[in-house]
Amino acid sequence: MDEVHEVTTELGGSAMGALRCRDGRLAWLNNGRGRYHEALAAAEQAGAGPDEVGPSTWAVVELVEAAVRTGQGAKAAAALAQLVEATRGSQGDWALGVTARSRALVGQPGTEALYREAVERLGRSGDGLEAARAQLVYGEWLRRAGRRADARHQLKLAAQAFCALGVDGFADRARRELAATGETVRRRSVETFGELTPQEAEISRLAGAGYTNPEIGLRLFLSARTVEWHLAKVFTKLGISSRRQLRQVLRPADLGGVVPAA
Repeated sequence: MDEVHEVTTELGGSAMGALRCRDGRLAWLNNGRGRYHEALAAAEQAGAGPDEVGPSTWAVVELVEAAVRTGQGAKAAAALAQLVEATRGSQGDWALGVTARSRALVGQPGTEALYREAVERLGRSGDGLEAARAQLVYGEWLRRAGRRADARHQLKLAAQAFCALGVDGFADRARRELAATGETVRRRSVETFGELTPQEAEISRLAGAGYTNPEIGLRLFLSARTVEWHLAKVFTKLGISSRRQLRQVLRPADLGGVVPAA
């Protein structure tokens, strides 16, 4: 997939705005993959334009995490201050949730309470992706604090949510963190594919061939959310946590002649 083209096309508007959206998207992708230096560079580029609601604002959220992960405390603190200013006066759970998560990442006093606030608020906001990210970073913090059992709980929830959303980069990151807690990541043989219901099997074939959840929904007359729900069940049955692993599990015979997505 040409990620840069995809994001630029979705944005519309000015060329400069499209470039900032593209860089913000690349920052998000690289944070998910754990490529924090690349995420930092992209986030800084995305936030280089005039302050505005949109790409340069949400790119600051990515900048905070990337700066923290690369050990650049001053940049993280400056980005957090920019985020706090941008969300000042907001009473919405999303804005307050991402701000609390960013404060926790930077290590402000009451870190655990901030993580809990972020998980709670983002869970209410309706943004499943950002809620899962809050659980992921909270789980990472718990693991580094030596609280493995607590970390496993948050990381399992995050991994399940990312899998259902089809966000492979973040799902892999959550799975790696989960394995680091000592949790055995169960893998099953390809024969388990036969345990899927006919609808689950068809969704798996299409997902394995590269179709997105909305594309699968159109083909099967289902909503994208229903597809997500079925995929979460598939991942549980197969003992996997990402679409990449799904493609590895499926044999040519399982695909049943499905044409790969363009």
